Amino acid sequence: MALTLDINGKTTKVNAAPDTPLLWVLRDEVGLTGPKFGCGIAQCGACTVLADGTPVRSCSLPISALEGVKITTVESLGGDHPLQAAWVKHDVPQCGYCQSGQLMSAVALLTINPHPTDDDIDAAMDGNICRCGTYQRVRAAIKDVASSASKA
Repeated sequence: MALTLDINGKTTKVNAAPDTPLLWVLRDEVGLTGPKFGCGIAQCGACTVLADGTPVRSCSLPISALEGVKITTVESLGGDHPLQAAWVKHDVPQCGYCQSGQLMSAVALLTINPHPTDDDIDAAMDGNICRCGTYQRVRAAIKDVASSASKA
């Protein structure tokens, strides 16, 4: 079945069954490998993308639910997003597997709340599991970007 999706601002036609999880369409059909397969049950966050600005787990979200929805993946950040620079500055990535999901959740948080508290950050990042345990570095990077935004 052909379906049209808006992925990173581009209209993309995909041929997949309506119940196909978005993750597999992104990776296998569209070639966007930033979102990772982690658990397959929407619990780890490695596959997180944004759907109309809201973090969603693409491993369990059927493409049939996404017509007319703006899907944003980590590839849209282009390598020069302030969060990516903060990630490097604070040595956030260790193995790196969870990072695209972590970044997309952080982008969503700072879009709706440019000056989050620690509790706000914890709530927004909850469910993004980091096997390397870099949670404090993630928080520091987010706070760094929030601080920079308040100075601008």
